[in-house]
Amino acid sequence: MRKSIPLASGALVLLTLLLPSLLFASEGHASLPQNLPIYWIIPFVCMLLSIAIAPLTIPHFWEHHFGKVAIFWALAFLIPCAISFGPGVAVHEFLHAILTDYMPFIILLFSLFTVAGGVRLKGQMVGTPIVNTGILTVGTVLASWMGTTGAAMLLIRPILRANEHRKYRVHSVVFFIFLVANIGGSLTPLGDPPLFLGFLKGISFFWTTTHLFTKTLLAAVILLLLYYCLDTYLYAKEGKPVPEQKMGEDQEKLGLEGKINLVLLAGIVASVLLSGVLQLGTWLSIDGIELEGQNILRDLCLLLIAALSWKLTDPHSRVENNFTWGPILEVAKLFFGIFLSMIPAIAILRAGTNGALASVINMVTHDGQPVNAMYFWLTGALSSFLDNAPTYLVFFNTAGGDPVHLMGEWGNTLAAISAGAVFMGANTYIGNAPNFMVRSIAEEQGVPMPSFFGYMLWSGCILLPLFAILTWLFFI
Repeated sequence: MRKSIPLASGALVLLTLLLPSLLFASEGHASLPQNLPIYWIIPFVCMLLSIAIAPLTIPHFWEHHFGKVAIFWALAFLIPCAISFGPGVAVHEFLHAILTDYMPFIILLFSLFTVAGGVRLKGQMVGTPIVNTGILTVGTVLASWMGTTGAAMLLIRPILRANEHRKYRVHSVVFFIFLVANIGGSLTPLGDPPLFLGFLKGISFFWTTTHLFTKTLLAAVILLLLYYCLDTYLYAKEGKPVPEQKMGEDQEKLGLEGKINLVLLAGIVASVLLSGVLQLGTWLSIDGIELEGQNILRDLCLLLIAALSWKLTDPHSRVENNFTWGPILEVAKLFFGIFLSMIPAIAILRAGTNGALASVINMVTHDGQPVNAMYFWLTGALSSFLDNAPTYLVFFNTAGGDPVHLMGEWGNTLAAISAGAVFMGANTYIGNAPNFMVRSIAEEQGVPMPSFFGYMLWSGCILLPLFAILTWLFFI
């Protein structure tokens, strides 16, 4: 058990430091200026570098204090923000990030982590190349219908368990992140948050199903074939190992325990979908931040579903699943720092042609016409390091923001934005919500996962050539 400061305690420290600002903040709210200089993203860059470098250079310190490091970089933005723009701005930005972004994010992850952790595959699947490829294929299909996070949390433990006797396992987790945690979620608004935002903006539910199907199918088939060839080679190199027979295991047939959690997973998907359909108006306003009823109800439902899962699942199933709270606590602590330190980066990006990244935004249009290849790569590149949902919205609005026009004449532009936001979330551990969670679960179960930059070496060598092929075929 790590002895780092609990997230709740860290948040309390942060709130205490901000208390004077809360007391002296003026009524109403103020926001960051549009002309924010680029140097304001330094805390965010340092947060990312900490995640990338510290586990390699100071592993003992990082293991025990990464939560404190996350809080430090959050304060590295908030304190200068309060000094430069006034305490009201710092308080408003803090509350906005926590209430509208971080808390819904963590509540959804927590509910999915809890529910999926109660589903146990009984018996022993043997991690042969055909079995592993089959699991990845099923996960890729499921991701668009139960979300990349839901599919990833449901299947990461079965694939780890099937391969626990294997020497080479890292490649299976890496391709799992590529396919199940990212690319598989591109066909419906349920698959990934950017597409859900597009649905809320007026994009038809099945628009991405029809317009991204060929692109997703091609990407998935190439990756699955590549994985099968790589796993076949490594499996043979290991001597085609067979798992050691455990006492009584031959008595247990292949099946599922905790099936009630599958119903609860459907309840999570329904809660998220209904929160985008229902319009219950503002129920609560804090410093000008309006919290809408449907979102409050969704989060309460998700917490209730998690509680039901904990109550209704046999504890033995979680024990056999090697279920612990470690991975979700790690994600909660690190993303607390990420969400707060990236506030200025998102603000600069949202400023569009009026912001410090105007030269980047201007690259997507030439002579009044969209440059679809640039929409694909810029949306993807920024989604690899920033939250892909607001990045999607920035380029959605840059392309005009009219859903009818974007689904019609500029359909390929919308496809480029959508594919970039979803596909390229696989480029880094922080590109999409489940990536870091999958890595944490794998490491907890003994898989020596690559470092931040090590993972980017995998994605750079495998995904970037694939994305280049997709660009040449579909976006030029």
